[in-house]
Amino acid sequence: MMFQDDLTLRSARSEEHELLTDLCIRSKAIWGYDEQFMEHCRAELTLGETACTSPDVGVAERLGEVLGIAEISINEDSCFLEKLFVDPDQQSAGVGKTLFDWAKSRATSLNQSELIIEADPGAVGFYRKMGATMAGKTASQSIPGRMLPKLIMPLNLL
Repeated sequence: MMFQDDLTLRSARSEEHELLTDLCIRSKAIWGYDEQFMEHCRAELTLGETACTSPDVGVAERLGEVLGIAEISINEDSCFLEKLFVDPDQQSAGVGKTLFDWAKSRATSLNQSELIIEADPGAVGFYRKMGATMAGKTASQSIPGRMLPKLIMPLNLL
């Protein structure tokens, strides 16, 4: 899939799992978290080789350089945005919006009516700008006792 400014979207490749994990970690770190916090998040930010072969993991690249990643998952009747991370040098350049649009499109193609986002507090503004609405809080899977903003993005099913 080709987008403006030579930005393309494609499926992840199994051999990229370490590269994509590193991108997720670097992107998460922009919110100023300390090393201990980041270590607690490592498992949640890690992509295995198998995950990278799923059609539910999309990669944004420009001229062969990986700029971002998005991942969705379906759990029973709910669709979750598991990951959306952009290389820190590419933030505010449209990569995140492109990946979010991909995630919405992928979820819609799987007959999902909404995308549930358990967001980093620093990313709430981005998701609200994309049209998601606040829907409470949810417990962090990485940090016991930490609550994360929960947002819902309604999807237009055709």
